[in-house]
Amino acid sequence: MSYVIAFFQQIQFVFIQDDENSDMHSAFILMNAELGKENHIVKELRQIPNVKEVYPVYGVYDVLMELEADSMEVLRETITTKIRKLDGIKSTLTMIIVKDQ
Repeated sequence: MSYVIAFFQQIQFVFIQDDENSDMHSAFILMNAELGKENHIVKELRQIPNVKEVYPVYGVYDVLMELEADSMEVLRETITTKIRKLDGIKSTLTMIIVKDQ
């Protein structure tokens, strides 16, 4: 089981280009937080544009969120410049949502 966790900890971004349905792009992002900073992170994430949902969770990860943007570039920029740089976030796992294949 630990090899599965190690695999997911190494993955940061998985981008799948969907040219047919390029109107909106969405992603689920799982985050590991520093102990005691989970609630602060959830509050900060809710203030970021394009964030649809944010949930504190129990398990391997501490926070789950859904992000939506007009383009893959905006999605990438939001993740790299706004989300991953928040104080207290130790690591992230981004899963781009594939719509109607």
